[in-house]
Amino acid sequence: MTPETHEWAQSLDTLHDQAWKRLARGVADRRAPCRHPTLATVDAEGTPQARTVVLRAADPKAARLRVYTDRHADKVDEVQLTPKATVHVWDNVAHLQLRLIASVEVLIGPAVEPVWAQLSDHARQCYGFSPASGSAIDDGLAYDKQPSADSLAVLELTLQHMEVLHLGHRHRRARFSRSDGWSGQWVTP
Repeated sequence: MTPETHEWAQSLDTLHDQAWKRLARGVADRRAPCRHPTLATVDAEGTPQARTVVLRAADPKAARLRVYTDRHADKVDEVQLTPKATVHVWDNVAHLQLRLIASVEVLIGPAVEPVWAQLSDHARQCYGFSPASGSAIDDGLAYDKQPSADSLAVLELTLQHMEVLHLGHRHRRARFSRSDGWSGQWVTP
């Protein structure tokens, strides 16, 4: 399918719907481009930080995304200090770029116990390291896995703005905001 045949890119409503369709596919399909978005935060010094994460949930009605992480990862400290983030996705199949600006809430402790209970043993191995995530070590494997529900954090990202760019024969770019009910506005690419 060539970019020119993406009819859904021709109206604000269908472009917005397509963005959410792609995000939902990222949750369900390990090979989908939206499965591994880039999460950008700002550290204590004001330096932008970006890393690949795994998208775990996408709720279009609440305009909310969900990401799991180790509680001791730098991104948790960063969003606790500045509870905002941007999620970036490039979907090369759809020729679609998503920039999603969100407020972030960090869930830990009892709030994540139901999530922990549903994780496979393999997935649990990603949450809990000794020394803690980000610590300097002498060798690339000089750490132990210590899976623990206490090491799991869930980042709830509530979208405030979406910017959707479709690269086709004629590029189309739109901004959508929570404040206007996601009605959207075309902007110059």
